[in-house]
Amino acid sequence: MTIKKVITYGKSPVKVWTDDIDHGSQQQLVNLSNMPFIHKHIAAMPDVHLGKGATIGSVICTKGAIIPAAVGVDIGCGMVAVRLSLKSSQLPDSLLQSRLDIESAVPTGAGGAHGGGMISGNHRLSNKLDLVLQKHKKLAKAVMRKQKFYTQLGTLGAGNHFIELCIDENEDVWVMLHSGSRGPGNIIGQYFIDLAKEDMRKHFINLPDTDLSYLCEGTDYYDDYVAAVGTMQDWAALNRQLMLKLVLIALSKTVPEFVVTEEAINCHHNYISMENHFGSNVWVTRKGAIRARTGDLGIIPGSMGAKSFIVSGKGNPDSFHSCSHGAGRIHSRKKAKELFTEQDLITQTKGIECRKDIGVIDEIPGSYKNIDTVMDNQSDLVDIVHTLKQVLNVKG
Repeated sequence: MTIKKVITYGKSPVKVWTDDIDHGSQQQLVNLSNMPFIHKHIAAMPDVHLGKGATIGSVICTKGAIIPAAVGVDIGCGMVAVRLSLKSSQLPDSLLQSRLDIESAVPTGAGGAHGGGMISGNHRLSNKLDLVLQKHKKLAKAVMRKQKFYTQLGTLGAGNHFIELCIDENEDVWVMLHSGSRGPGNIIGQYFIDLAKEDMRKHFINLPDTDLSYLCEGTDYYDDYVAAVGTMQDWAALNRQLMLKLVLIALSKTVPEFVVTEEAINCHHNYISMENHFGSNVWVTRKGAIRARTGDLGIIPGSMGAKSFIVSGKGNPDSFHSCSHGAGRIHSRKKAKELFTEQDLITQTKGIECRKDIGVIDEIPGSYKNIDTVMDNQSDLVDIVHTLKQVLNVKG
């Protein structure tokens, strides 16, 4: 498939890779397209849905400015996956103990933390923040007060974050997980979102949505934000690497000896990157989208009861070399809890070793778009390399 819709009633066009887009998301995209620093157009991926300020599933190229709320507070959130030297036939008949071992090894939930931190005293990432923290005393106090820089490394978090054991079309076993920069990213993201809003008030800049508040190149906080968000993106990738290590150790207790047979695919889907598109160097904000240059390997998960995909990018210029980051929600978390029951969850996750209680009802497969339709709509953005089906799921 290709572009399904072009929205033209903003200052810049919005190119959309789906017909399935609600009014609220369209309005958010138009609001974005009216910002004065948009480069060429906005690209909306086939999993596009309502977000805070910026639409989830949007790719935003800007010149001379960045919108912190478009990146959000889950800075560097993304995926990692590895293939193992195991066949599905080598897995135990029951994966309950494997799930319990993984849940024991990797702290989950919003406040999940390791007692002393996994790399306590290792400042190879946080030192990049020193100058920013010295300048922003309020931020430094918040970071130190929460004590999350080290204790939350190697932890999953909450919401739609997950760890999965999957089987591909060749019956090979994969480990896949989804998480980001955790508490530190949240603190830093919210701090600069608030500073951007303060700047708008200071300069009497009225916006259709205050979450579109931006930092301009050359102003007080722009370089600080770029440094801080870059550090948190590195932090998020490290968090996923550490969790992956913990998962593999936990898994080794219940399955035959194995090795990793394919190098880890580790990709962000909430982040900024300086790239060249249509002849200009621009900031690309991918809000729920992954980079898909020609040959780039990426991970597109469905829901906790649907297929996921390892993909190879096609380098489509209209999408700014991007593709979707997942299936995309059709129901909010609140709505999902109203619509579905525990029995619905049990039915929709049949054959998968996972929690099946009211605590994860907001992540029920029925609250997400059909992943096959999403993939059909972006066949001009990526090629499918592997199709994965989960057999074990750990939720945040």
